[in-house]
Amino acid sequence: MKNLNFSVDEQKCIHCGQCIKDCMPSVLEFNENKIPKAANPERCIACGHCFSVCPVGAISIFDKKSDDAEQIYSQNPDMILNLIKSRRSCRQYKNENVSAEIINKLKNMLKWSPTGCNYHGLHFSIIDNNEVMDEFRNHVNTKILSALQNKSMKLITEKFSRYTKGFINGEDIIFRGAPHMIVVSNSIKAPCAKEDAIIALSYFELYAQSLGLGTCWCGYGQTCMKLFPELSEYLEIPEGYQSEYVMLFGYRNVNYCRTTEPFDVQITTAEKGGFEKLSATTTIKRYFWNFIR
Repeated sequence: MKNLNFSVDEQKCIHCGQCIKDCMPSVLEFNENKIPKAANPERCIACGHCFSVCPVGAISIFDKKSDDAEQIYSQNPDMILNLIKSRRSCRQYKNENVSAEIINKLKNMLKWSPTGCNYHGLHFSIIDNNEVMDEFRNHVNTKILSALQNKSMKLITEKFSRYTKGFINGEDIIFRGAPHMIVVSNSIKAPCAKEDAIIALSYFELYAQSLGLGTCWCGYGQTCMKLFPELSEYLEIPEGYQSEYVMLFGYRNVNYCRTTEPFDVQITTAEKGGFEKLSATTTIKRYFWNFIR
């Protein structure tokens, strides 16, 4: 943990105690002058709640000052819902690099990805040049094609058997011609390793969509990350880290004109007094369903 460097501008502070109340690990408390102080700095999880909640911007922490932060403004919920509705998995991309300006916006956004237990350990490997992506793509496709023609490599042939013909015909089954890719990795010690990665990519793809890009969750790409260890070295994934998921992205070569009309999802509403003693059979079933994965 970095040095907190927690400080309060006493001329601004209105002694409201919001920062103390919203500090989940109880780092802060009032001093004798009713000014917040970091009484238990070792407990800090660097969530930034104290910094964000202060109504007058009196708090500085980790050398961050309120004057450098953005004010929070209200969003248009209908526009956000439309963005969610209009998200599509893109499998048709233009063979060109996304502008450096947009790439930098995407990279900068990633530090706001929330994580379980506020664990600051995510690693992002980004291929932001289509020539590098072609090298990566060709290496992977060559290895898979070779494996598919070697019946002794059963693990790989079973994973990709559905697309054997496509690989043999030279189709880019895995990467769909995408010019760019992002791989999220997390420390093997992370408390919520997989969840952190999925949340980060969910944020990434919605922001990418707002910037006019297409994205695609690449499960086969993640399979390749597991099967071919040289890919992790190529992407400079740190030791002690494991890739969690892969996403393709780039300028779309297809234009979607409207949202879809999806099927309804299952929704139930819990009611008070709903707890009942479970039978042994129901208990066993629930344990099975809870832990089958």
